[in-house]
Amino acid sequence: MDMKTIGIVAHSAEGGALCFITACRAGQELLGAHMHPEIVVSAVPLAWSMPGWESGDHDAVARQLRRGVEQVARAGADFYICPDNTAHIVLESIAPSLPIPGLHIADGVCAAMRDGGWTTAALLGTRWTMTGPVYPAALRRHGLDLRIPGPERREQITHAILDELCLGRFEPATTGLFQRCIDELAQDGADCAILGCTEIPLIISNANAALPVLDTTRLLARRAVEHAIGRDALVVQDGWLR
Repeated sequence: MDMKTIGIVAHSAEGGALCFITACRAGQELLGAHMHPEIVVSAVPLAWSMPGWESGDHDAVARQLRRGVEQVARAGADFYICPDNTAHIVLESIAPSLPIPGLHIADGVCAAMRDGGWTTAALLGTRWTMTGPVYPAALRRHGLDLRIPGPERREQITHAILDELCLGRFEPATTGLFQRCIDELAQDGADCAILGCTEIPLIISNANAALPVLDTTRLLARRAVEHAIGRDALVVQDGWLR
């Protein structure tokens, strides 16, 4: 079977690892035991990008993300995925100049919302994701809406992601924080929840959330496998497979 090679451009270790194992398992589900498309992974340290995120220097972040894409391209990847929602703020600006096309993390989320019949998403992620342009633009293209937490909650969530989840720390109190945020946004009209940081699915799922959850990590990984084995007819548009 002729399959494309997937490049995983990790921005954080936890999200990248979850994406990798999910892609392998999706391949086995679709292709049989021990089988999946070839996968190559780059893992430029997130620490090298954090000063750029904190200062708003997206050019500095872009240099690190470009390195990651170039690494998987040199290793033979036909396309890349980046299991990091915040990184897409920068990837959107450099995608046309990258050596291989990418699968956009928000595209799979919008498709899942349509399939589920949901119209208004609670968006949880870093402060940059929750207030940034990626999800408002993607959802708007599909006639969908979103809700985000207030400023204090946004800072609490960002702290939990960067200082706990990305470092492999999973505290019961933090799970409770995310559950309360979803509850609050449900009261504000949300009918589903986008886990818009690829580490959130490590503590939140349909089993413990008040709303149906859209797991951006696993949606992206499965979509990558389906593309790699030829189950779609995507074409390259401005650096993205759509």
